[in-house]
Amino acid sequence: MEGVSVRKIKKICVFCGANSGKDVAFVNAAFHLGEVLGKRKIDLVYGGGKLGLMGCVSTAVAQHERQVLGIIPSAFTINNLVGETCGKEIKVATMQERLVMMMELSDAFIALPGGFGTLEELFQMISWAQLNIHSKPIGVLNINGFFNGLLSFVDHAVKQEFITPRARKILISATTADELVDKLQAFRFEPDPALSKLKWSPSSSQKEKLDLTLRL
Repeated sequence: MEGVSVRKIKKICVFCGANSGKDVAFVNAAFHLGEVLGKRKIDLVYGGGKLGLMGCVSTAVAQHERQVLGIIPSAFTINNLVGETCGKEIKVATMQERLVMMMELSDAFIALPGGFGTLEELFQMISWAQLNIHSKPIGVLNINGFFNGLLSFVDHAVKQEFITPRARKILISATTADELVDKLQAFRFEPDPALSKLKWSPSSSQKEKLDLTLRL
């Protein structure tokens, strides 16, 4: 990546399924992502437990002696619903509190295949980047074309002028873990000039007026 500034990424938050999926390639890719993070000396933040792809990536990172932090709602720990977290565990009261803590403690975000929960986390993080709440890179690991339909939909929304070309750049994709981490490190955040006026500090009593033609 000659001539490209590389951001320092120490912790990556991974969103992924609590199931393993139909294709064994998903499991293999989750383990491989954990190996790549470990070899690059990158720590893991994830949703806790040991089920599905979440268990695969966390186990692989831990095996490479990197720190693993699971952030998990207390409700999931009742009756050992999701299994034992591989590494340190922080319990929170709500799903929203979980996601906010993930955002604050991570330098970048990767989504592996998953269901509604994974998609919610992914798009919440993208939305927060669009609103200038954070400026951290976000990517999907497109294993065997799993995210092809989603990426096509996002491009369709751009063509229909519901997502701006600038906002589209927030979502990165790659087919291999190494390529995706490289892209995350090379990412340059380009805030929307109008949305960058938003003040999100707790002391802010009101948000500055926005151009109502903005496509959110």
